[in-house]
Amino acid sequence: MPQEMLLEIAKLPTAENSVIHLHATDNVAIARVPVAAGTELKVDGQTLVALEPIPAGHKIALTTISRGEVVRRYGQVIGRAKYDIHTGHHVHTHNLAFEELHFDYEFPTGEAALPARRAAPTFLGYPREDGSVGTRNYIAVVAASNCAAHTAELIAHSFDGESLPANVDGVVAFPHGEGCGHTIGPDTEQLRRTLAGVLAHPNVSAAVILGLGCEVNQIEHYLGPNAARTSRLVGMTLQSSGGTRGAVAAARAEIARLMEHCAAEQRVESAASRIVLGLNCGGSDSFSGITANPALGVCSDMLAEIGASVVLAETTEIFGAEHLLVRRARNRQVADKLLSFVQGYKQYLTRFAGSFNDNPSPGNKEGGLTNILEKSLGAVAKAGTSPLTDAVDYAEPVRTPGFVFMNTPGYDPVSLTGLAAGGCNLIAFTTGRGSAIGFPSVPVLKIASNSVTYRRMQDNMDINAGAIADGEKSVQAVGRAIFDMLLRVASGEKTCAERLGHHEFVPWRIGPVL
Repeated sequence: MPQEMLLEIAKLPTAENSVIHLHATDNVAIARVPVAAGTELKVDGQTLVALEPIPAGHKIALTTISRGEVVRRYGQVIGRAKYDIHTGHHVHTHNLAFEELHFDYEFPTGEAALPARRAAPTFLGYPREDGSVGTRNYIAVVAASNCAAHTAELIAHSFDGESLPANVDGVVAFPHGEGCGHTIGPDTEQLRRTLAGVLAHPNVSAAVILGLGCEVNQIEHYLGPNAARTSRLVGMTLQSSGGTRGAVAAARAEIARLMEHCAAEQRVESAASRIVLGLNCGGSDSFSGITANPALGVCSDMLAEIGASVVLAETTEIFGAEHLLVRRARNRQVADKLLSFVQGYKQYLTRFAGSFNDNPSPGNKEGGLTNILEKSLGAVAKAGTSPLTDAVDYAEPVRTPGFVFMNTPGYDPVSLTGLAAGGCNLIAFTTGRGSAIGFPSVPVLKIASNSVTYRRMQDNMDINAGAIADGEKSVQAVGRAIFDMLLRVASGEKTCAERLGHHEFVPWRIGPVL
C-alpha cells in the first residue's frame, strides 16, 4: 500500500477512508471498518454505495466485474468472478473462484552481490564457537523419539522452581511424537537434521539427547567427533539408565555439570548482523497484508541491509506469489531452487489429493482472505523488498546473509520448528485473528495486524501494527518499532510468548507410519 495513502487514513471512518484501495489497477477495495449497506463511499474520486454489509477486512467491488473476469488485489490476480459482481457488492468466497495461475517467470540474468555484514547497531548476545550468537542461553533436553518424550519433559520440569544461575535461561524439553516407525530415508534424515539443529542452536549452551534405546532414530547419530559442541552434548537412553527414574537422575547429574559452563557465559556486545530472524504468520486476516506484514518487511530490509539474515518460510503461502520472489532472486540457481520447492510441495499435496487452496483456514476466510492467492500476496510482504539470496530446505542451516527462503509447511508449529532448527535466533510472527504460539529456545515476537485483536489478546501480542490502519502510525514507523524491539529481545527482554511459557515444538513428518 502506498505510504502516503496510509498516512492519510484518519481514525474516524468517513466516506473517503472507510475502504482502502491498495493499487491503482485493483477492482476491489478493502473495508477498513465494517461498512453498512447503503453507506456512500469515495475511492479515488469515484462515489459508490455499498449494496450489502461489508465486514472489516473484506473486499468491495469498485466496478462491475463480469463473470469470468479477473479480480485484482495488490495489482495482482487473485481469482475470477463466478458470476457478474456489481459495483458495491461484497467480494468473497461466494462469488470469487480460485484458479491456479501459470506465470512467465522473470528469471535473473546476472548475479547480485551478497550484502556485507556491518557492525552497527548492536545487541547483547552469547557468542558461540562457530561464529553464531545466541539471544538466549538454555540447556536443552531433546528426545530422540516419542518413546523418550515423557522422560525428557520430566527432566526439564524437575528444575522448575529451582534457583538457576543468572545467565541460564532455563532447562527446556523438546518432546515430540516422531523417531520410530519411520521409513529409512528422507523422513528420518529430515528428523535428524531438525534435532541436530536444535542441539547445535546458538540459543542452546549445552544439551542432552535422550533416547529409549531401540528406536529407529538412534542417539549415535548426534554424537561422535563430528558433533557440534561435543564437550557440552551428553547422550543417554532409558534402557541403559535404569528406566524413567534412572534416566531423570542421570540426566540431572549431567546437567548439573553442564550448568557450570553455561553459568560462566556472559552477554557481550554483538553486531546485529548476527541476527537470524525467522518470519512467520498465522491466523492471518485481510489486514495482515496491509499492516503487519509490510511493517515486518521494513524491518526485514533494515536487517538485510546490515548483513543479517531474514528467513521467509511457509511454501504453501508463497504459492501464487512465487513469481514476485523469482524476480528478486540473486541468480538463476536460487530462483530454480525456490521453484523446485514449490513444485515438490505440489507433488506432495497431490499424493494426498490436496491443493494449495486448502490452506486458508476458516479464520482466514472470516478475516477477509478468500483464497491462497490473496493470502500469499500479503504473506510475502514480510520479506520486504531486498534480493532473495538463497533458498534452503526444511531445517537446513541458514548461512547466507540477506533474505533467505526456507521450505516449510504453513502449519505454524512445524514451520517455527524448521526455522529454529535452521539457526534462527529470533522469530517475528504476524497474526490477524490472534495466535499464542512460541518455541522452547527461541523468542517469538507477536505482531497484531489490527487493533481489535491486539486489545482482545494483549497478553499474547507484543506490537500493534493495527495502528497503521487506524491512521496513527506509518508502515515505516511500525517497521522501525519492530526492529528496535527485536534488538531489545535479542538482548534479553522477554516476549509475551516467553512470559506465558509457550514451548511448541513439532518436527515435520513427511512419510508413512510403519
